[in-house]
Amino acid sequence: MKYGVYLPNFGPYADAAAAAELAALAEQAGWDGVFVCDHIARPEGVLPTADPWIMLAAIAAATTSVRLGALVTPLARRRPWNVAREVTSLDHLSAGRMVAGVGLGISLGPEFSDFGEESDPRVRGDLLDEGLEIMRAAWTGDPVHHDGSHYRLNGVTFLPTPVQADVPVWVATERVRGRPVRRAAACDGVFPVGLSPDQGAQLLAEVASLRGGSTDGYDLVALGYDDAAAWEQVGGTWWLRLLNWYRPLTHGRRAIVAGPPAR
Repeated sequence: MKYGVYLPNFGPYADAAAAAELAALAEQAGWDGVFVCDHIARPEGVLPTADPWIMLAAIAAATTSVRLGALVTPLARRRPWNVAREVTSLDHLSAGRMVAGVGLGISLGPEFSDFGEESDPRVRGDLLDEGLEIMRAAWTGDPVHHDGSHYRLNGVTFLPTPVQADVPVWVATERVRGRPVRRAAACDGVFPVGLSPDQGAQLLAEVASLRGGSTDGYDLVALGYDDAAAWEQVGGTWWLRLLNWYRPLTHGRRAIVAGPPAR
């Protein structure tokens, strides 16, 4: 199992310079990855909020070995070709360490409704599927032709291509079966949100059945405070230490410096 830290992009963590400092500390302490939230507003109220992609650029420049990425970007409220270029640029800046995390986003709260964005999760699912298709096509360097219900591209070529031959794509899901899991099974990893380790085992079994019985080379990425061992037992390949946005930055710094769970 690999271990990472999960930085909010709001509250006391809404600072790219602080993110760079914490990422450098995480690398020194032996963590394998540093990942950030991608929120633009929160249901708790008005909070300082930083752009996650600026945070990731600062993290990439301050580190040399940790994996990094946003977990997760609600692709339905972004232009997928812009995200494709941002991921590529960060993959170059980090010398091939970028992960692309995507999902539907939070249906409740202000992130969609207050901005006039699409709130129907079924439509957002359609947007996500088309967006994923466009992003992965863009990374090949071949002309992208796409004629979908929501997006159209007429032979656009995206250069440069990422450093990695295949940028890992991790897909969030709150369910253990159904369309979100089928989407995740077609990618490189799954990021269960709000699921227990036992539910994670069910999720991984469903992914395996959709991938011909095997999850070799596939990532199950869990998030928590002190349950890394339980997730490892059910097949987790990554465990991310969540840092509380409602605690001072010094609290997160101490958790990072303490290092990952004993290997």
